[in-house]
Amino acid sequence: MNYGFFRAACASPAVTVADCVKNADAIIEQIQQAAQHGAALIVFPELSITGYTCGDLFLQRTLQRSAVAQLERIAAETAGCGALSLVGLPLAADDTLYNCAAYVYGGEVVAVVPKTFIPNYAEFYERRHFSPAPDANAPDAACTRTEGKTVCLSQRFPAVPFGTDILIRDVRNRDAVIAAEICEDVWVPAAPSQRHALSGATVIANLSASNEIIGKAEYRRMLVQSQSARLQCAYLYADAGNGESTTDMVFAAHNIAAENGSVLAESELFGTGLIFADFDLELLLQERRRTGTFAQCARDAGVGSYRSIYVDLPSRAEAEADELRYRRIDPHPFVPSGTRERTERCRRVVELQAEGLAKRLRHTNARTAVIGLSGGLDSTLALLVTAEAFRRCKLDPAGIEAVTMPCFGTTERTHRNAVRLSKRLHTSFREIPIAEAVRQHFADIGHDESVHDVTYENAQARERTQILMDVANKTGGLVIGTGDLSESALGWATYNGDHMSMYGVNSSVPKTLVRYLVAWFADEADSADAELAAVLRDILDTPVSPELLPPEDGAISQKTEELVGPYELHDFFLYYVLRRGFSPAKIYYLARKAFCSGGKASAEGVPDCETARAAGVYRPETVLKWLKIFYRRFFSQQFKRSCMPDGAKVGTVNLSPRGDWRMPSDASCALWQQELDNL
Repeated sequence: MNYGFFRAACASPAVTVADCVKNADAIIEQIQQAAQHGAALIVFPELSITGYTCGDLFLQRTLQRSAVAQLERIAAETAGCGALSLVGLPLAADDTLYNCAAYVYGGEVVAVVPKTFIPNYAEFYERRHFSPAPDANAPDAACTRTEGKTVCLSQRFPAVPFGTDILIRDVRNRDAVIAAEICEDVWVPAAPSQRHALSGATVIANLSASNEIIGKAEYRRMLVQSQSARLQCAYLYADAGNGESTTDMVFAAHNIAAENGSVLAESELFGTGLIFADFDLELLLQERRRTGTFAQCARDAGVGSYRSIYVDLPSRAEAEADELRYRRIDPHPFVPSGTRERTERCRRVVELQAEGLAKRLRHTNARTAVIGLSGGLDSTLALLVTAEAFRRCKLDPAGIEAVTMPCFGTTERTHRNAVRLSKRLHTSFREIPIAEAVRQHFADIGHDESVHDVTYENAQARERTQILMDVANKTGGLVIGTGDLSESALGWATYNGDHMSMYGVNSSVPKTLVRYLVAWFADEADSADAELAAVLRDILDTPVSPELLPPEDGAISQKTEELVGPYELHDFFLYYVLRRGFSPAKIYYLARKAFCSGGKASAEGVPDCETARAAGVYRPETVLKWLKIFYRRFFSQQFKRSCMPDGAKVGTVNLSPRGDWRMPSDASCALWQQELDNL
C-alpha cells in the first residue's frame, strides 16, 4: 500500500538551442533515468524540445515540424517506462502558434496544454511569437470555447485533447490528479493553477524558463511555496538552464518541489540533473477536507467543467526501504530540526503562553499565581512562563506562590531543584508536606498504605490540588495548571487532581517541545544567571516521573515512559492522529520510517528501553505496542479532556473541548483497534 504517496521529478537537461533531435535525446535519457528511480511524473522546462531562447526561429516551419516529430519520438522511445512526462514545445494550431506543455504517456501524446499568460515586458517578448491559450479570455471560467477541443499534431496523433481544462487522473492512485501551467502563469494574480486546484488537481506542474537575476531565486522559491500552500497542493517547478542562449539572459535550472507550503526538494542553481520528491497526496486532501473552506471556494468560484484523462501510473512496488527515499519523516514533528528555527519557535511559544496567562491575570485582578512545583519538567516550564507573564503585567514575582508538597515518592533531587528554581526566580516559596494528611485520608477511607494501587497514587495528587486551590483562595490568586498536551492525550493525570487548575499554561504544548522550551530558557539564562541555567539543565536530566511511589535507594522508581511509553513516540502518534487524521496503518508505517532505521531494525541489538529513546531507534514491534496503547488511552481518557481548564492554544494541535477537539467521552475504539490488530 502506498498510503497516498506519489513520487515525481523535475528535470533540467542541457539544451542545444534549436536542435530538437539533441534535446529529445536528453529528454528521453532523463525520462528513463527518472522512471528507474520510481517517478510516476517527470516535468521538463518550458519549450524544452526546442529551447526557450530560439527567438524568431520559433516562426520557422522547419523548427515547428521538428519539434512535433521529436515529441512523437519521445513518446515512442519512452513507451515502456510507465511514467507520465510533461515536455514543452511550440505548436501551430490553425492560424496560431502556442507555447505548449505536452503530456506523454504509454507511447502516446495524451493531451496538450497551451500557455495562458504570455509575458511581453522587460526582457520578455513572447507575444512576438506566441498567442495566449484560446480560452484565456473566455467570458466565464467554464472555458466553453475549448470544451472538447482537440488539436492535430500529425497523422499519428490527429486529435489530441487541447486546452487548459484538462486533468490527468491516475486510476491506481485516485488522489493523484495532475494539471499543468507554464512559467508566467504562476507569476500572475489569478494563476490557472488556482482553477486547476479548485477543480480537483492535487499536483500542479509548471514548465518554466525563468531567467536568473539577483534576488530572483529567493522570490521564485517564495512564490512556489506560497502557491502550494494557498492551493494545498503539490507543486513541481521545472526550470530551463544549461545550454539556453546567453545573448541577453542566463538561466539557472532552479527546480523546486513544494507541498502545502514546504519545500521538499530544490536543485542547486546551474545544475543539469533531476530532483525527486515523494508527495503525500492523502495529506493534501485531508487538509482540504479539514478546513471546509477549500470546497466552498470551489463552489463559489464556478470554475466549470474539466475534461479528465485517465492513466495507469506505476504503483509504489519498489522495496519497502525505497518507498519514501525522497521524503524525510521527522520523528519530532512538534520540534523544528534547525537550531535557528527551533530557537525562534521556543521564543514564540513562550510569548503565547505568557500573554495568554497575562490576559487572565488582568481580567481576574488576581494578586497571586499558585503553582505546585515538583522539580519536574512541566511545573518548571509553568513557573518560567508565569514569571514571564508577571513581567509583562509589571507584577512583583513574589506574587508567584511556588508550593512544593513532598510525600512518599519525592526524591531529594527534585525537591532540591524546586527550592533552587524558586529562589533563582525570586518567587514566594512554601513547603507543605502532605504525607500525614494522606495517611489520615487513607484511614478515613479504609485504605492500606502498603497497597500501592491507583487509590494510593491518586490520593496524593488530589491532596496536592486541594492545597493549591485553598492557597489560591487564601491569597486571591489563580492555580496555574502544569499538565501538557501529551499527558492530556494519554489521560496521564489524576481526574480532579493535577488534571484540574484555574488556567493551564502548558495545555497545548507537547512533552517533546516542553523539553526544548526548558532548554531554551537554560540557554537564555547562561549569560545572565549561570546558577539558574544549571538548575534547569539538571531538571532536564531528571527522568520524567509523577513521583507517587516510594523511591528506591533515594532514586526515582516510577518512570513515566516505562509505564505509558516514550513520549517521542506518543507525540509522533498524536500529531498524525489529530493534525493529519491518518489511519493507524499509515501512522505505523510512518513511525517505522522515522524510528526504525528505515523499517529494518532487527530484533537483535536494538534496545527497547531508555537506550533506544536516546538513539531514537525502536523495534517495529515496540512501535506497534505503544501505538496500540496510545489509541486505547486516547479513546478511554476523553472524559478528562471534556472538562479540562482553559488554556491558550499555541500550536496547530490542541485538545481543548471548546476549540480543536470535540469528541464524545464514550466513543468506541473498536475500528481503530481492529486495524491495528491486522497489522
